[in-house]
Amino acid sequence: MTDTTHPHEPTGADAAPPTERTVLITGGAGGIGRCIAAAFLANGDRVVLADVDADAVASAAADLGPGAWAVAVDITDPVAVQAAVEQVVADHGSVDVLVNNAGVLSVHGRLTELSPDDYGVIVRVNILGTFTVTQAVARHMTAAGIRGAIVNISSIGGRQPTPGMGAYESSKAAVDSLTRWAAIELADAGIRVNAVAPGPVLTPMLRAGMPDGSPARAAWASRIPLGRLAEVDDVAPAVVFLAGADHITGVSLPVDGGQLLA
Repeated sequence: MTDTTHPHEPTGADAAPPTERTVLITGGAGGIGRCIAAAFLANGDRVVLADVDADAVASAAADLGPGAWAVAVDITDPVAVQAAVEQVVADHGSVDVLVNNAGVLSVHGRLTELSPDDYGVIVRVNILGTFTVTQAVARHMTAAGIRGAIVNISSIGGRQPTPGMGAYESSKAAVDSLTRWAAIELADAGIRVNAVAPGPVLTPMLRAGMPDGSPARAAWASRIPLGRLAEVDDVAPAVVFLAGADHITGVSLPVDGGQLLA
């Protein structure tokens, strides 16, 4: 049995070198996915970025440099997901950590106005996609005896609603529930499942909609006790922590500057 849950080994002359894990990150072509990948690389792991956009994910892996690879996959297609996991295992030996980062945020609308088809897009990617990748990787981990870690990217919106964003936020509430479901069922195999729940993150899209100095940015920052929206690299340390925290499972950790306190 291979125990891959210990990224930090004792230091000193007699200490064994750290164990290099293979970390699969969905939505790897985006800004948050890249930052998460960079944090794992700095931790001594190898990363495989997965994304539906083959060109973008290949470019992201190339930008990250040695230790980063890419795989193109549509996470809503179970056959494609299984093939992608098998490819990663064939190329790198295992999947030791999964980060379910892929998600759709761009579909908005109030309850009385959003079309069922648009809501269906969010459900297929954010919920079913997360489930499909989790299932495929969990099957691999349990079959291989890997005491691995799964970290889902959720949102504080699953607990604190914002008008017009209910479709996205309800999908993230489902991700939190899926996290607890997977955590209790996979615990016997030594697989830990947690989530990181960011508040608003200043991705390029959000920066364009709420530029520096805008009333919208100031209004949202005023809701946050720490006084600012998260940068994309504020999320990564929490993901790396949960991937290596050997006795934590089933939690959804807010990274929100205290917004849930307000």
